[in-house]
Amino acid sequence: MSKILQLVGFKVEREFFGVQIAAVKEIVRVPQITPVPDTPDFVEGVINLRGRVVPVIDMRKRIGAPHVERKKENRVLILELDGKIVGITVDSASEIIKLPEDAIEPPPEIVSYLGGEYVTGVGKLKERLIVLLDLARLLRPEEMKGMETIGKQITPDVEREILQ
Repeated sequence: MSKILQLVGFKVEREFFGVQIAAVKEIVRVPQITPVPDTPDFVEGVINLRGRVVPVIDMRKRIGAPHVERKKENRVLILELDGKIVGITVDSASEIIKLPEDAIEPPPEIVSYLGGEYVTGVGKLKERLIVLLDLARLLRPEEMKGMETIGKQITPDVEREILQ
């Protein structure tokens, strides 16, 4: 019998993605995001998550999807990556997906070429294809270090404004 993976499913553009449930701490509606100067293009800014300043990454920008206006179904997945809390904005988040390991195939060569460093496979569930992501690889180590410094770039005045 095949091992069952538990994933959190989400959509960006027309693609459906899945990430290991253990990495996702919670899913929240998109709050006010405060931009932070001198950050990579895919970093939207920071949010106040119950008194904690959390950097937020725009998944659309990260995967090269076109920008669209926010909708009420957009969400922020709050993740723990290498002991750091990071949010990613997605178009929508869905149910927990239970996917048998034997329903997963390696990413096609074209995917390996374009985004293979963070695509670990493609799962088949009924009529749906789910692109499996390794979130730890979604941000390279040097980018994770950049996430650590985002909070340090915020002045006390801006931090007070964010945390109000």
